Amino acid sequence: MLAFFIFGLILSTLGYNLILNVNSIYKMKAQKKQLEKKIALLKEEEKILESDIQKLEDPSYVARYAREKYLYSKDGEIIIRMPDDDE
Repeated sequence: MLAFFIFGLILSTLGYNLILNVNSIYKMKAQKKQLEKKIALLKEEEKILESDIQKLEDPSYVARYAREKYLYSKDGEIIIRMPDDDE
């Protein structure tokens, strides 16, 4: 009878550990999927940023960007600001 009790105790301990490990694996797989999605988004962002870096290395692009964004003008240019459609 004592042997059956010890055997049952060992089996229940192993079963409990198995359930814990399966649960842990399930959580890790879910976390892995989430992290893979985040990696994909970050890679997309990296491509966009690399493209922006290449554009900013071109002096003519930088000059045009500064003129458009900050309303800088070349010598002799006059800036006329047009109202947006929302106004």
